Amino acid sequence: MRTLLALIGVIALIVVALMYFGLVNIDQTRPAMVQAPQFKADVARVSVGTENKTVAVPTVNVEKPGNAQ
Repeated sequence: MRTLLALIGVIALIVVALMYFGLVNIDQTRPAMVQAPQFKADVARVSVGTENKTVAVPTVNVEKPGNAQ
């Protein structure tokens, strides 16, 4: 039971942090009367892309030691 409450608390803190930094914006679009209220959530958009680049990689030479005793 404690684990469940701790998990709910952590999720609530994450949602509050996301709203604070502007990554999530929740607006009520229909007032709560007889019907359930309606909300519109505007969340941040993340786009990920790729690009080809040539990177210089150093070469490493390994020399085995001789038969030293």
